Amino acid sequence: MTINFSSGFAKNFQDTKQAEIRATVSALCVAAKRISHICARGPLENGLGDITGGANSDGDAQKALDVRSDEIVTAALETAPVAYYASEEQDDILTLDVNKPLAVASDPLDGSSNIDTNVSIGTIFSIYSACKDAKSSFFRVGSEQICGGFFVYGPQTTLVITAGDGTDTYVLDPDTGDFELAISNMKIISASTEYAINASNHKHWDASIRAYIEDCLAGVSGPLAAQYNMRWVGSLVADANRILSRGGVFMYPSDNRAGYQEGRLRLLYEANPVAFVIEQAGGVATDGTRRVLDMPLTALHQRVPLVFGSKTPVRTIEKYHLRSKNI
Repeated sequence: MTINFSSGFAKNFQDTKQAEIRATVSALCVAAKRISHICARGPLENGLGDITGGANSDGDAQKALDVRSDEIVTAALETAPVAYYASEEQDDILTLDVNKPLAVASDPLDGSSNIDTNVSIGTIFSIYSACKDAKSSFFRVGSEQICGGFFVYGPQTTLVITAGDGTDTYVLDPDTGDFELAISNMKIISASTEYAINASNHKHWDASIRAYIEDCLAGVSGPLAAQYNMRWVGSLVADANRILSRGGVFMYPSDNRAGYQEGRLRLLYEANPVAFVIEQAGGVATDGTRRVLDMPLTALHQRVPLVFGSKTPVRTIEKYHLRSKNI
């Protein structure tokens, strides 16, 4: 299997570093092909969405495909120039080979609640230069990523990726088994009237998010003077991919439920790589007021609120937050 990288991919790296990144992304592509194949078989694989009885480090129930995906990604990275691997499904950082130059963080299977529904799910990853030890390789700001992206397992298996010089989409060609460049230098439109949020949590939101959504629902006669549409897949990679394609804003805010006060998505495994991809496509990613990629990691499985997408709605939501805090 090959991945036919665009000419601009990682062009700012020295030749050696570029080769290491390419090798690591290629290893992740091998893992993604295996996971995609399992997903395509669906119920024929028996029990992919079954609860295993285990839980990840934050107590989330693990499903069979969560565990299998993590095993597949781990095995693939053992063949790559990777020193350390941090997985959402593991309590601690795995040391693969301390002499290797890179560190990889991953959510091996994003959107696992959709496993049995034939809805797009995916794998999210980010790549850093390895430091002298495992912890310092990941406990840093997201702007230090040297590559990030996600795979989507849907009607097409796609790879959305950036190495800091634009965002590209590759598609797994079922005829050749290779990832081929499909869309280069993607750009998110600056304004949109689509938003993605789990509206069932309305009563738990703080005043700023509630006010924004209510103003969206007010339509053309409301303060935002536009007719809005809501889209919500419940799979971060699917919602992010849609926003890259046609704009919009994604919101997974903190709320007043136990375990949600600091947000729900993980900074290292989900927010940072998605924010990197979104920014490189001309979008914005914040926790409501702060740039995601400037937020320091203080705990391996740290959670954060996440708001990203087209520039205009993200900045508008920021104003609602600041207004509610009288800042």
